[in-house]
Amino acid sequence: MADRDEQDAAAVHIHPPLVPLLAILAGIGLKRLVPLDLAFGFPAPTRYWVGGVIVAAAVLLAAWPIVLFRKSGQSPLPGTPTPRIVEYGPYRFTRNPMYLQMVLLCVGVGIVVSNFWILLLTPLCAWILHRFAILPEEAYLERKFGAEYLAYKQRVRRWL
Repeated sequence: MADRDEQDAAAVHIHPPLVPLLAILAGIGLKRLVPLDLAFGFPAPTRYWVGGVIVAAAVLLAAWPIVLFRKSGQSPLPGTPTPRIVEYGPYRFTRNPMYLQMVLLCVGVGIVVSNFWILLLTPLCAWILHRFAILPEEAYLERKFGAEYLAYKQRVRRWL
């Protein structure tokens, strides 16, 4: 049996999409327990448009990398082998577009449903993704690709 460090995959032990889902559900539950009714200074129609645009951008930012991964013959799942670094599309601007979209989704949903708790939980969502998904992925990619990945890290920011 291969040592865990020698396995050809990132040691991501969480299912990343569950993190923003849990943040949103926790925010909904907390609002029922301790209502924080803040309309973010936007009346309802404006709030729907602003939040809706953020949610739409998040959906696009989720779909685009998945399409790129599939076209390159790779899986978008973090626990699978990475045969090469994808550096085009949204990966020219952020090393983690799929995690960025998860955070943006929390912000957009929080605005649309006027739930300040979701916005308060969004930094925790980002930290959990960073600690338990991004850092293990980066460690794996550094081991596997070495100088090529380090050069990519120098050119492209982690988030934005």
